[in-house]
Amino acid sequence: MSVTIGDTTFDRVSYDADGDVLYLHVGNARNAADFDASAESHHVRLDAEGQLVGITILNAKWLLEREGEVTITLPREAGRLSVGPEVLYPALAAPTA
Repeated sequence: MSVTIGDTTFDRVSYDADGDVLYLHVGNARNAADFDASAESHHVRLDAEGQLVGITILNAKWLLEREGEVTITLPREAGRLSVGPEVLYPALAAPTA
């Protein structure tokens, strides 16, 4: 399973239903060189060139049910991403490996 948010397709996707945490990553997690917390308290990972390679979405299902979308403010004035249930619900329902 993969999830595309903005211009990034995350090919490593896992969801912790007990904690309501969605983990999204591009390739090997070791590619992350920098870590930032978004204004919404999600965790954003960047590679050495500053490209987005990972997002940890806290309270993913709760936010979708309450707000109808998840918003992630990227570091360094890179903008803001919003993603709706049509993108995230399949990841929340997928079996965990």
